[in-house]
Amino acid sequence: MKKRVTGIGGVFFKAKNPKKLGNWYRDRLGIPVDPNWGGWAFQWREDKSPRKRGQTVWSPFPAETGYFKPSKKQFMVNYRVANLKRVLKELRAEGVSVDERMEESEYGKFGWIMDPEGNRIELWQPPAPRRKKR
Repeated sequence: MKKRVTGIGGVFFKAKNPKKLGNWYRDRLGIPVDPNWGGWAFQWREDKSPRKRGQTVWSPFPAETGYFKPSKKQFMVNYRVANLKRVLKELRAEGVSVDERMEESEYGKFGWIMDPEGNRIELWQPPAPRRKKR
């Protein structure tokens, strides 16, 4: 078995009223929802390399979002990968439905696939750590 996924990068789900639901999670479960974007990034450090930081994002999306398309499901999981281009190439060769679009930004590289049951999966290669200037 090939190891491709290195962790969960985020959990995203649709909500009729994302702000109200985010407030519920804040008030009932203590998730400190960021009012600027309506979600939260849980910070952590890698077990084998404690100097390396990571995060897992939690975020409700508007019920009418097109971000999960073509999936009709209410959620999407984001998985961390070390080399997005390689993983997408291998998955495509294995017959997996791979979105032709790939995005790159200051937040890293993003690609999407569909599983056999119609769940959209986001694959994320985090950006390289920034080096401190001396």
